[in-house]
Amino acid sequence: MNIKSYISDILDFPSPGIIFRDISPLIGDYQALNYVLDSFENHASTLDFDCIAAIDARGFIFGSPLANRLKVPFIPIRKPGKLPPPIKSINYKLEYGESSLECKEDAFKSLKKVIIIDDLLATGGTLSAAIQLISSSGVKVVCAMFVVELLYLNGRNNIPDSIDLNCLAAYEK
Repeated sequence: MNIKSYISDILDFPSPGIIFRDISPLIGDYQALNYVLDSFENHASTLDFDCIAAIDARGFIFGSPLANRLKVPFIPIRKPGKLPPPIKSINYKLEYGESSLECKEDAFKSLKKVIIIDDLLATGGTLSAAIQLISSSGVKVVCAMFVVELLYLNGRNNIPDSIDLNCLAAYEK
């Protein structure tokens, strides 16, 4: 299946010069969504892991059903202010400011190896922050899976080589 045919290009959103890759048509089509989940499941089945973590919010669309299929825990990595205490958080820089990610303080208790799921890999800043947040709990990130990778932003270069990156659709521009 050509999943790019289910991803719309929205020009000049959210600001001039940006091409927004909209996955709404993909998640709105059950066959395309199942193709993505099947692809992630097939790749995950080759790895040694005990948990799926997904990044707020579009990562949840894929991460939660994938964890259910694989019969492993699902842990949400949230934007600030979405979880009650106690929490762990990490601040990180974006190309246009700062942000942070949070998880429950004991979210990774008794876990050893995790796969991170999100919709899109761009500069790698959010993924790097999620890796640091998870690693601070003594858990190893073994893989990160994405529907879309924006190759021209070189996000892959900001991720340790020890982490397997699996992206289903790559855009050169």
